Amino acid sequence: MREENATPKPGDFDDGYSRRSVLRSAGIAGAGLGLGAFGASQAQAADTGAAGSGATAEAAPAAPPRRGRTMIGVPFGSHGTVRVGIVGLGNRGGSMIDLFLAQPGVQVTALCDPVRDKVERAAKKVTEAGQPAPATYTKGDHDFEQLCARNDIDFVYVATPWDWHFEMAKSAMKNGKHVGVECPVAMRVDELWELVDLSERTRRHCMQLENCAYGRNEMRVLRMAHAGLFGDLLHAAGAYNHDLRGLMFDPDYYEGPWRRLWHTRLLGDLYPNHGFGPAANYMDVNRGDRVTHIASFGTPALGLAEYREERVPAGDPSWKETYIGSDRTFSMVQTARGRVIRLEHDVSTPHPYSRINSLGGTRGVFEDYEPRIYLEPMHTDDQWHDFGEFAEYDHWLWKEHSNPPGGHGGMDYIMIFRLMQCMRLGLVPDFDVYDAAVWTAPVPLSHQSIKAGGRPQQIPDFTRGGWKDERSGVDSEKPDEA
Repeated sequence: MREENATPKPGDFDDGYSRRSVLRSAGIAGAGLGLGAFGASQAQAADTGAAGSGATAEAAPAAPPRRGRTMIGVPFGSHGTVRVGIVGLGNRGGSMIDLFLAQPGVQVTALCDPVRDKVERAAKKVTEAGQPAPATYTKGDHDFEQLCARNDIDFVYVATPWDWHFEMAKSAMKNGKHVGVECPVAMRVDELWELVDLSERTRRHCMQLENCAYGRNEMRVLRMAHAGLFGDLLHAAGAYNHDLRGLMFDPDYYEGPWRRLWHTRLLGDLYPNHGFGPAANYMDVNRGDRVTHIASFGTPALGLAEYREERVPAGDPSWKETYIGSDRTFSMVQTARGRVIRLEHDVSTPHPYSRINSLGGTRGVFEDYEPRIYLEPMHTDDQWHDFGEFAEYDHWLWKEHSNPPGGHGGMDYIMIFRLMQCMRLGLVPDFDVYDAAVWTAPVPLSHQSIKAGGRPQQIPDFTRGGWKDERSGVDSEKPDEA
């Protein structure tokens, strides 16, 4: 059963929201998102309930009143064919379209990017896959609004520079579309609250994609945790440690300086989702536990300037930039049940790729990169053991798709397959707007904490109390396709 009959008209959900202009050019964005911009964005919930912290968290106002009904447990309407519109066809969007086209029961109906050549290349992929030619939108930065207003789209996928994510997610939901956004979903706490409120009011899901929750190791560890193999969970860790210096100074890869410029604006963790999403899943965050506050610390910002000094010719526009973003940030996140999640972020110094991906409990520990495990009572020799011993705990998705295509070791394919499956069958999604908000919250809050000398910052309860109820998530049961 389709949901078009419930599709709102453009503008139906504009009441109560002030429309801010989007900051799109490098110069405007650099001026418009200075450090002070984040001080007023802390409309956050209390209800910390945390144990074991000696520091007092930064005081925050209570959560804003709910404007709609919770989206916890709300299923998609079933779709015989899921019709997808894609906004942003650069490196990420231009490759992810292949995964959408590989899914059963999915049709790519519209494409949008201001660079016409990219849209034409993507449109050719659609027709070569045997689907009708998609509608195309290339008339400037705001043509995505026309795509979102179409009545033949069920899901909008957003893969654009971060500055645009919030506005594009809003446009999709206001036009009655479910939306999946590359990380981070927004850059401010007030924007996160606005997306939560809008999802609840429009009854449309807003989801954080590229969440790294669907990796084979991540899903195996999650199932093992739920089976009790780690005992009572105590701590987890995640990271985005990825040397991006060459790519950030490559004018073609990121189409200009937009990603590098965020290092001139924020002190903290710009990309927490890859590490935070899996760790939060292990801890059943928003499903029986919640994160309450975050304390962050950062090193000096030296790496990008040093790289520029050695590799970038004089006269390059980047020489006008002053980098303030910590080369490496360390964040400690407390949960209501007293557990601790450690997050790291480093894209500015030499370092082999790592998301850390660790989980520890009263009966043992798993650490990734390289994967290794130690669990009692199976292990008693104080030596790491082969994680392959636990292949029986692979999630059913990986048992059915043992060699998936696409990036990040196949996890992107698994994620899109499962999301599209949920939409086709009318199931509750494995993750929702509350997860998107929590996984992204360290972006502004780590900045605030570092700016305040490591003072803990309260993380809002975006569920408004719904976290207390246990519910399923990424560790899903195989549905009956019939």
